[in-house]
Amino acid sequence: MVPAVQVTNSADDGQTEGLPGQITASLWRSLSYFAAYRLAVAALFLGTFIVTRGAASFGSQDGGLFQGIAWAYLVIALAFVVVLWRVRRGFAVQLVLHVSCDVLAITGLMYASGGTKSGIVVMLMVVIAGAGLVGQGRLTFLFAAMATLAILAEQALRDLYFGAETQDFIRAAVTSTSFFAIAAIARMLGHRVVSNELLAYRRGVELADQIGVNRQVIEDMEDGVLVVNEADRVRLHNRQAEVLLAVEPPDGAPLADWSPALAAHVAQQRAMTAVDEQFRFSCGNTAVLARLITPAVGGNTLIYLQDLGRIQAEARQIKLAALGRLTANMAHEIRNPLSAISHASELLVDEQRSATRGRLVRIICDNSSRLNRLVGEILELGRRDQAVPEVIQLEAFLRQFVDEYALQNASICDAVRIAVDPRLAVTFDRTHLYRVLENLITNALRYASGSDGSIAVEAFAGEALVVDLHISDDGPGIAKDDRSKVFEPFFTTSSAGTGLGLYIARELCDANGASLELMDYDGGAHFRIRAKGQTWQSSLSGGSLKT
Repeated sequence: MVPAVQVTNSADDGQTEGLPGQITASLWRSLSYFAAYRLAVAALFLGTFIVTRGAASFGSQDGGLFQGIAWAYLVIALAFVVVLWRVRRGFAVQLVLHVSCDVLAITGLMYASGGTKSGIVVMLMVVIAGAGLVGQGRLTFLFAAMATLAILAEQALRDLYFGAETQDFIRAAVTSTSFFAIAAIARMLGHRVVSNELLAYRRGVELADQIGVNRQVIEDMEDGVLVVNEADRVRLHNRQAEVLLAVEPPDGAPLADWSPALAAHVAQQRAMTAVDEQFRFSCGNTAVLARLITPAVGGNTLIYLQDLGRIQAEARQIKLAALGRLTANMAHEIRNPLSAISHASELLVDEQRSATRGRLVRIICDNSSRLNRLVGEILELGRRDQAVPEVIQLEAFLRQFVDEYALQNASICDAVRIAVDPRLAVTFDRTHLYRVLENLITNALRYASGSDGSIAVEAFAGEALVVDLHISDDGPGIAKDDRSKVFEPFFTTSSAGTGLGLYIARELCDANGASLELMDYDGGAHFRIRAKGQTWQSSLSGGSLKT
C-alpha cells in the first residue's frame, strides 16, 4: 500500500516540520552519521597525541591544553551519540549544539597546536560543509559566521599573548572567506538534495500506488496472469492462474512446476524471439489458451491464460442472442405474407369474376415469392462460413458481373461506370463477392437517376495488402436517421425488400476477412468493401500488393 506521509508535531522542531516521514528519518540518520564522524575525529586527535606523546604537530604550543580539549571533545561527542540514540526531537537545536561544540573544540585544538599554520583549520571547513548538507542547507551561514568569529578570536588571543605577523591575519581572513564560500556551496547542494529527495519520495508514493492498483487489477482479472523471468521462474501470478492450471506452487517456483507444456513452449518462443504468440494446451479437463508477450532481448515474459471453455460459452451465448433476435424478426416478416396468402385464398374460393381472381392469384404468387426469397436469404446466411477464398482479378470479375446482371436488367450497362486498375486483385469467395455486389448494385439501381455513369464502381490499392472497392450512386442517399440501421436485419425502406440484403452482404464480407462500410458522401449512397488484395501479375507467384 502507499506509505503514509508522516509529519512531526513537535513545536520546537522547525527543521523537520512539514516534511514527509521518510525525509525526516533521513535527516536524523544524517545527523547520526555526523555525530559518529565527530566521535571518530575526537578519538583520532586524542589517540594520535597519546601515541606520539606530543611529537607530532598536535599540541606543539600547549600539549596539556590540547590533551584536555581532546578528552573533553571525545566525551561530548560520545554524549551526543547517546542523546541522538534516545532523543529524536529538536533537530535544529541539536544540530546547532553539535556544530558549536565542533567549532569551539577544533578552534581550541588549533590554538594549542600553533594556530592556522597547524592545518587543523581544515577540519572546520569539513564541519561547515557537513553541517550544511546534514541540515539541508539551513543555518549554514550561521555556522560559517560562528567559525569565522572563532578563528578571529583565536588569532586575536594569539596576537595578545604570543604576538603575530601580518601574514597570520591575512591567512585568517582568507580562511574566513573560504568558510562563507563553502557555506554557500553547501546551501545550494543542500537545497538540491532535499528537492531530489522530495521528488524521489513523491515518485515512490506514485509508484507504490500504481503497483498496488496493478496488483489489485491483476488479482481481479478473469484471465490468469504469469510473469516469468529469464530463469523461467514465476515472479508474479494471480489466483486465476492457479485455478486454470490446477496447481499451487510456492512463490518463485519454476514454470515447469506450473505446466511442463507451457514451459516448453515458452522456451521455444524465446529461442525464436517471438512476440504475442498463442498456444493451446490442456490442463486436466480444462482447455487453456496462453498468449505470450516476450521482450525482444531478455527481461520478463508476460503470459495471459484464458479458459477456452468460457470463451466458447460466451461466443455461444452471443450467437444464441443474435439467433433469438433474428428468429423473432423472421417470425414477424413471415407472418405478413402468410396472412396475405391466407386471406387471398379464402376470397379466391368464393370469387367468380376472372379479373378479381387474377388479382388474388397475383397476391398469392407475389407473397409466395417473397417467402421463398426470404427463406433463400436465410439459407444463404447459414452458408457464410463455407467460404472458399481465391484470388480474383477485380476488373474482369466486375465486367463479367455487369454482363450477367444485364440479362435481367439491361439498364445496368449504361448506368454503371467501372474505373478499376486491371492489376488489382482481391482474395474473396467468388460466389460471396457476386452476392455482395448484386445487393449493392440492385440498391443503387433502385435509387440512382439512371443516367449514364450514375453508379460508380472504383477500386484503389491501399496499404498493408488491402484493396478498397467503392460503389456509389447519384441518388438521394440514405437519411441521417437511417444510417445507423442499414446493416440491421429486416430493416428496409422498400415495401418489396426483405431487409436482409445489406445484413447478409456484411456477413459475407466478414466471412472472407473483409469489411463493408457505409461512407460519408455528399451525393447518394456510398459503400466501401475493404478486402485482402494483391497485384494480379504477382498473385500467381505469391507476390504482394504494390501501391
